[in-house]
Amino acid sequence: MSVLWISHVTVTDPERYGRYATLATEAIGAHGGVFLVRGGAFRQMEGPERPRNVVARFADMETAVACYNSDIYQRAMEHARGACERELVIVEELAP
Repeated sequence: MSVLWISHVTVTDPERYGRYATLATEAIGAHGGVFLVRGGAFRQMEGPERPRNVVARFADMETAVACYNSDIYQRAMEHARGACERELVIVEELAP
């Protein structure tokens, strides 16, 4: 069953976050992830506002978790730490 990787982000250091985004994009693509949302217009209806929202689809939970735990994504995370405030969740989609 496909899953969505959903991240809500407030960038505090654009230069470092840009390095994170470059490596994260590579890691997500290498694991077959497809971006559905990368920024764009939004309306915060509840909870804390995070001006950057990212959604990627993966084939299954195992692949999405493997991407997160991969060497390249963890290298990306070295740039994200201290460069943003964020939440990330991986959630199964409903069956068609």
